[in-house]
Amino acid sequence: MAEKFKNLVEVLEKSAKTHAERTLFGTKQGSSWKWIDYKTFKGYVDRFRAALKELGVGPGDKVAVIADNRVEWAVGCYATYGLRAAYVPMYQAQKSDEWKFILSDCEAKVVLAANQDVYDKLKKIQPELPALEHIINFEGSADSVDSYAALLKKGEQNPVDPQAPDGKETAGFIYTSGTTGNPKGVILSHSNICSNLNAIHEVFTFNAEDRSLSFLPWAHSMGQTCELHGLISMGCSIGINDDIPNLVGNLAEVKPTVLFAVPRIFNRIYDGVNKQMSEKPGFIQSLFRAGIANATRKNAGESLGMLESMGLGLADKIIFNKIRDKFGGRLKYAISGSAALDKTVAEFVDALGIMVYEGYGLTETSPIATANYPGNRKIGSVGRAIPGVKIKIDTAVTGDPVNGEIVIYGPNIMQGYHNRPEENAAVLMEDGGFRSGDMGRLDDDGYLFITGRIKEQYKLENGKYVVPAPLEEKLKLSPYIANVMIHGHNKPHNVAVVVPDPDALKAWAAENGVDAAQAGSDPKVKQLLQGELEKYSKDFKGFERPKNFAVITEDFSTENGMLTPTLKLKRRNVLERYGDLIEGLY
Repeated sequence: MAEKFKNLVEVLEKSAKTHAERTLFGTKQGSSWKWIDYKTFKGYVDRFRAALKELGVGPGDKVAVIADNRVEWAVGCYATYGLRAAYVPMYQAQKSDEWKFILSDCEAKVVLAANQDVYDKLKKIQPELPALEHIINFEGSADSVDSYAALLKKGEQNPVDPQAPDGKETAGFIYTSGTTGNPKGVILSHSNICSNLNAIHEVFTFNAEDRSLSFLPWAHSMGQTCELHGLISMGCSIGINDDIPNLVGNLAEVKPTVLFAVPRIFNRIYDGVNKQMSEKPGFIQSLFRAGIANATRKNAGESLGMLESMGLGLADKIIFNKIRDKFGGRLKYAISGSAALDKTVAEFVDALGIMVYEGYGLTETSPIATANYPGNRKIGSVGRAIPGVKIKIDTAVTGDPVNGEIVIYGPNIMQGYHNRPEENAAVLMEDGGFRSGDMGRLDDDGYLFITGRIKEQYKLENGKYVVPAPLEEKLKLSPYIANVMIHGHNKPHNVAVVVPDPDALKAWAAENGVDAAQAGSDPKVKQLLQGELEKYSKDFKGFERPKNFAVITEDFSTENGMLTPTLKLKRRNVLERYGDLIEGLY
């Protein structure tokens, strides 16, 4: 029978009791990995909970954290829950003025800082935050009273049993990425998050031998609910990735069975493998292409002939197996969320022998609303509604008989946005539904297909509507395009801002006598990218294809404000930065 949790304190208490000696978290230290078990982790949580209690943390208080994924992040999380307080995560990559806004908005009493740099920045803004009483440094020395180490020692002397929150009590605030202004604090109760965990247990239970390599931020709802709480609830283990450039190497060392990621990561896998294959002998390239095609057919339920089956077996043995070895050799599942994954990429990863399960949801839905799962999978879709959830399509919003706004019903719907009554009224319906702002359609089998974001949709001068994000994902399948933004609001046609892939461009430039440093203005580079845009937009409708484009060499990133911490494009910021360049294309 599937597990049923009432609160997140219960999640850890049950797993620590059942899986006490099992490995839980692994962190990289130098060239090796250090792992701790469930019993050790629970000991940290117990001690830190007692220390937070001595700092005055109690029911209804807010404990914030500014840190990347680490063991201390999770300790702070479960320690906070056990005091019936709420956890408020932020990203290390965010600017200090965003931290200040969030800390002020939620009225945090305590904030946990990743390191001395974050701690020092918080000290500077603390005088402007009257509710903030304590700043704790995860990496402070043991003799410093406001260090994590000192608090663990203090908590050991005065143990405090965990309190069990009521399901309706707030587990935490997750602040949305703020693509259109200040972040909004999404209030999630214990029941909200546990409804997602209970649904996962019903349709997709991992076993205690499963392991992930965590790099999707736990400050993001998918990373927090699906990976951190979800895997802990099943007794699994989690290796914590230290840095994105080290991801592939760490995959080989940690040997995960499941990878939680966003489409951008799977796109990179697709690009990387295709680039490697393009450098192989012709026979290997042919075997690879035939193998991918036949694996895709087989996964779709088609029967293969004897020669096709033999060719697929050979491709799997001498090519696909080596690719899987680079990911540790045990990777069975690829879980994608946050945005729609291109069907070509999903089929490709699936063909390599790594089962792709795509889901859909928002921070406001805790986050899972729909998912593909074993025995119920349709590539290209984001799955069916999970147990307890219902999906409706409101076509009145779009005027389209099939595509409309996705409206979600269920126990996963947030309690509301903190201090945002007008925005709550705009999305929380009287009948209990949540207006997602996303466009989609349901097929006859109940599978949901995402077709875009209503706020991103715009109209050309000719009255045609364009939803840019799915088009951009298609264009980014080109090995020469790292990033792209399509624009055409109230214009006669679409144009694009293109960021070339630096590694692919460097290799191409060396072969073609081009200075890669002058990529933005070199006519040969423009001609190359023109061909790529035409090739990868061949399935677009005529009015969707960009008629002109500009090349920029600085990639969109969180550091320059062009991407949110969850790697979504901040269109407004790109338009502000490159508005004159874009206008010049017309």
